[in-house]
Amino acid sequence: MKRFLKSTAAALTACFALTAPAQAQDVDGVVQLDVLDGGRTANGTYLGALRLTLKDGWKTYWRAPGDAGIPPQFDWRGSQNVGDVSITWPAPEVFVQNGLQSIGYANQLVLPVEITPKNPAKPVRLRGDMDLGVCKDVCIPERLDFDHTLNANADRNPAIAAALAQRPYSAKEARVSAASCHLTPTSDGMQIEARVKMPSAGGREVAVIEPGNPALWASQPETTRQGDTLVATSEVISASGGPFALDRSEIRITVLGANHAVDIRGCSAG
Repeated sequence: MKRFLKSTAAALTACFALTAPAQAQDVDGVVQLDVLDGGRTANGTYLGALRLTLKDGWKTYWRAPGDAGIPPQFDWRGSQNVGDVSITWPAPEVFVQNGLQSIGYANQLVLPVEITPKNPAKPVRLRGDMDLGVCKDVCIPERLDFDHTLNANADRNPAIAAALAQRPYSAKEARVSAASCHLTPTSDGMQIEARVKMPSAGGREVAVIEPGNPALWASQPETTRQGDTLVATSEVISASGGPFALDRSEIRITVLGANHAVDIRGCSAG
């Protein structure tokens, strides 16, 4: 419970900082968004990317930003002929400031998106907005609009290719031989002890656990290594404060290391 209260306080601190008016902090225009074209793929999908360009020294957040971060949100509802949107997140960085850990990207983020059209014979228009937090000495909220009709005949885009190459390794690529999750009820929710048998990802390894249910919140894991096994312990609670079930097949574990990151989908009973 103490760890949960500490994490909640950190998140509230970040949120209070986000309420500061941009004009008062003289930080207007710290981030710009544009849509990149990557053409049509062999299987008929469209490849594009949202590119965020930040002023020097500013950062934004990954999908699971840590206790001190703000997760980005996307609204695609203004789009046309969009059946499915698949996002590939490049491996993020771990930041520690004033004793608080956050996970994200500094200076620039190219976020590849693969679009499956509802009607392959019609053009695809991406129109919507992205809500995000950007931080330097202060944190501010941003809502960035985008409206772009994707070019089916565009050439391969080097920036998109580079971002795709920076994705985390799969469990198979990283030679993960086993991943288990031991669940223990707590007074507030559930403790997860994830044990991942894999070679080191390099340097100080940081694990991130995502419960797979947006109504559930996982605390920043304590990450240690025991020989060839990485051990990450986190507490999961429900936003409603009530009881919940945890599906191990939906749990996602990301290991961030100095050499590479690893994306592990699901875990067995521990």
